[in-house]
Amino acid sequence: MYYLYHIPGKKIGVTSNLNTRVTLIQGYKEGEYEVLDSSEDIDYISDKEIELQKSYGYRVDMKKYNQLIKKSNKMKINATEQTSTFPYPINKLKGNLLDNKDLTWKTSHGEFKLTEDVITWIMNNVKVSMYNDQRSYIYNKALSTYLFSLTQGYNEPQLTKFDDIRKWAHDKGILSSGDAKTQYIKLQEECGELAKALLSDDDPEIIDAIGDIVVVLTNLSHLKGYKIEDCIDSAYNVISERTGKMVNGTFVKDAD
Repeated sequence: MYYLYHIPGKKIGVTSNLNTRVTLIQGYKEGEYEVLDSSEDIDYISDKEIELQKSYGYRVDMKKYNQLIKKSNKMKINATEQTSTFPYPINKLKGNLLDNKDLTWKTSHGEFKLTEDVITWIMNNVKVSMYNDQRSYIYNKALSTYLFSLTQGYNEPQLTKFDDIRKWAHDKGILSSGDAKTQYIKLQEECGELAKALLSDDDPEIIDAIGDIVVVLTNLSHLKGYKIEDCIDSAYNVISERTGKMVNGTFVKDAD
């Protein structure tokens, strides 16, 4: 069944899965959109979409829905011994994973299937390709370990505050439409707020500024394909081995 949906003030579109296309990908819940028509005839619903886009005054698609569907191919995942690479950047990955739900691919660690749990895991662990920022990848062994833990009945780790921040940023469109450079500018603004709060000895503002800085760093890390937890671990692994002494209120490391 194909559904012709309307998001008031935004668009008219067609989908075979309202929950995936409208709610999960575009973020509109029931009550925030309406179904104008439905049919099992893809040609009828495709013509109707163009007709209503014109009559409602929305942007008219260059190609009809039936033309796009006929030309679309399943996602091609490039699996090597260590990684599985997706042909999309992180900010476009989730929608394409959902469009390819139940797709399977083989790796040296077994066959994987795009279930909702796997898609969630991928989005929490995916990294930007160092060779092409329009591609992203995961480690096969890590996904295999996660799937094995599910079969053993292990409990999922509790969501951290960093997970809450990333969810908030995703809901606000920062992770899908944001940019690391603009987040860096935002970071400088927040550092300025912290400096101002420190000079005035304003404890509530100091707390607020430090929290804002952590939020911005979390988002900046994600936009560059890293998890802030990994960045913190990497830094700690370095500083934990350092020796040095305090000089005028600052820790000065010993020369290598």
